[in-house]
Amino acid sequence: MEIFFISGIGTGIGKTLISAILAEALNADYWKPVQAGYVDGTDSEWVKQHIHNGDARVHPEVYKLKMPASPHIAAREENVSISLEKICSSLPKIKRNLIVEGAGGLMVPLNGTEFVSDLILALKAKVILVSRNYLGSINHSLLTANIARQKGLSVLGWIFNDHYLDYENDIAKWTNYPHLGSVPFIENATPEFVTVQARLIREHFENFIW
Repeated sequence: MEIFFISGIGTGIGKTLISAILAEALNADYWKPVQAGYVDGTDSEWVKQHIHNGDARVHPEVYKLKMPASPHIAAREENVSISLEKICSSLPKIKRNLIVEGAGGLMVPLNGTEFVSDLILALKAKVILVSRNYLGSINHSLLTANIARQKGLSVLGWIFNDHYLDYENDIAKWTNYPHLGSVPFIENATPEFVTVQARLIREHFENFIW
């Protein structure tokens, strides 16, 4: 079993969509251990509604926090302290691959001393970084790659949730992390869109992970 941790260059760049596509492509389970904010439903609920990959399943959150804020702030509001030890002890016991979706980017605080990057290390996961084109996203992508190297994370490469000129190739070249695939931007992805993109990304992606 491999653990693939989906992180990105910020919030709202498509981690949940990419997680669903990869879960579908690899017939993997999905798990988002920390959910902060769920007025419009959780990411786990969204993924469950958009994948149809056989026996794979969506696992429940360890922390499900109401406030749409940084996890350490949302947890504080509910008098909860997020524990990496508790998350790791709750790791689903499965025999297939597992897609783990993080909260925001690598330096999002989970508590007063630990960050998403610390959770990745604790889980011994391989990282897939998600980037999306917007003004400033190249800078955010390069900063994310620098942090990943500083923290000693095992990064497989980039998946881009967009298409724009040479944006993807430049980021892959400057960070020296492989271009694993691209997904065209869509406002409201359907299960059919997830299925099609999973089929397109599967062969190319597997060349990098097996």
